[in-house]
Amino acid sequence: MTFTVILCILLAFYVFLFFNHPKFGRRPSNGRLERIKKMSNYGQGQFQNISNTPDLTDGANYYTVLKDFFFGKSKRNIPAGRIPSQKTDLKNLDPSKDVLVWFGHSSYFMQLSGKTFLVDPVFSNHASPLSFTVNAFKGANVYSANDMPDIDFLLISHDHWDHLDYDTMLKLKPKVKRIITGIGTGEHFERWNFDKNIVDELNWHESLDLGSGFKINTVPARHFSGRGFKRNQAVWLAFVVDTPQRRIYVGGDSGYDTFFKQTGDAFGPFDLAILECGQYNKSWKFIHMMPEQTVQAAQDLNAKVLLPVHWGKFPLALHAWDEPIKRAAAAAETAGQPIVHPMIGETLDLDLLDSRKKWWEGID
Repeated sequence: MTFTVILCILLAFYVFLFFNHPKFGRRPSNGRLERIKKMSNYGQGQFQNISNTPDLTDGANYYTVLKDFFFGKSKRNIPAGRIPSQKTDLKNLDPSKDVLVWFGHSSYFMQLSGKTFLVDPVFSNHASPLSFTVNAFKGANVYSANDMPDIDFLLISHDHWDHLDYDTMLKLKPKVKRIITGIGTGEHFERWNFDKNIVDELNWHESLDLGSGFKINTVPARHFSGRGFKRNQAVWLAFVVDTPQRRIYVGGDSGYDTFFKQTGDAFGPFDLAILECGQYNKSWKFIHMMPEQTVQAAQDLNAKVLLPVHWGKFPLALHAWDEPIKRAAAAAETAGQPIVHPMIGETLDLDLLDSRKKWWEGID
């Protein structure tokens, strides 16, 4: 009996220490929390989506979802072969070129009119608080924080583990000049000892003049947030990025909704729309788009070209690893929506926006 009590106390102490690790960040407090409470999309103690957004669809429950996740995965959920990639020297790019380099999932680098942008970087080999779970596919994790040049603007769409990685952030800290993210996420950066003066926290429908012809507007997404047990204490959003030469939609995670059309009407056309197209399932279709909806969202935005992301690196859903891009490419062809799909690390010239090779073919 004494042994059991001691074991339970030790286990509880370990759990307490685990969830108090800095990597979990911190919930908004003090002045930040008071500012949040006054926001129109905050109510009942948390941020709210525009449309009713249940975690699971009708007929689904956590038991069936977990059972399917552990026992019903596609045999091709994780590729048997190595993901092909290229390695671009980001520190020695031609400064006159506008380029994008995708790192897999929702992480990518952009050089735009001489300024550097880094979006939702995850350079750890995992997308969870446990290093032995949700590991990257073989060959998909070829970039590190050391490969990054100085970053003028770090954009973080929301605080989930596959978009905001603690170890990556610590390694990038000396290189990042300015962070732009959703209100509430700044609390994490403060706990991680970032200079609060370089962090801009925005809610939906706000704008930020970055100078020299650069501007960011924030627009809604349909998702949720949280790194621990309590959800939705920080807002999730997407960015409209204006540069002297082009306009880009930088999307985070989102289910499909009417705001894509509203954003297209307000800010379109977009030279490029970067939208999620992976980690979906019919049981959670309100928080992640199906690939066909990704194409529809691009058309709603009046996007000249679509770049589908949120696939190709981490197994966060039940589908085959390459199913998202196959379905998105097929839907785009049917709809007449131009699409690009560079391999990990490939340099995408934003003046050409052309990548036709189906590089995923032949990988089991």
